[in-house]
Amino acid sequence: MTKKQKRPNYTLEFKQDAVKLVLEKGYTIQHAADSLGVSLSALSRWVRAEKGHEPKATSSQAALNLAERKELEEPRFRIISAIP
Repeated sequence: MTKKQKRPNYTLEFKQDAVKLVLEKGYTIQHAADSLGVSLSALSRWVRAEKGHEPKATSSQAALNLAERKELEEPRFRIISAIP
């Protein structure tokens, strides 16, 4: 039987710093992902979120940047962790 790998949790600050490497320092997404040890798809999502080009957002639903997502997720995690 194989164990399912746990998805890593990255802090908002880590994600924002990773995105800065791409948007401000000129790193390619691939190079930044390799340097930081994160997946290419994760870093790509973070960059899209900061640019405001999240493809899943509809016209009635504005794309959220990383800080806004974090703010919305915090209460949900507090509620879930409070359930016995």
